[in-house]
Amino acid sequence: MKSNEYKDYATIFKALSDETRLKIVEMISCEEMCACDILDFFQISQSTLSYHMKILTECNVVKSRKDGPWVKYVLNKDEINKITGVLEELTIDNDSCIC
Repeated sequence: MKSNEYKDYATIFKALSDETRLKIVEMISCEEMCACDILDFFQISQSTLSYHMKILTECNVVKSRKDGPWVKYVLNKDEINKITGVLEELTIDNDSCIC
């Protein structure tokens, strides 16, 4: 992995290190969900949900789209596949290891 990629992926892993955000990722992994449905599940404020979703969308783990007064969210499966690949690259013994 290139040096600048460590910082990018560290940001993603930091975003995923929060229990609420992990639950949100699991919730939207099957289908697109409206923010209102996510709010009902967690019993959190709209501003708290917005904060979590901003973090997840900024690191490209989640995609969003406006639908009337609500925002709908879906997991960015391409980015999740990249993250999975990075974890594999970091943990498999290979010739490109930094050690």
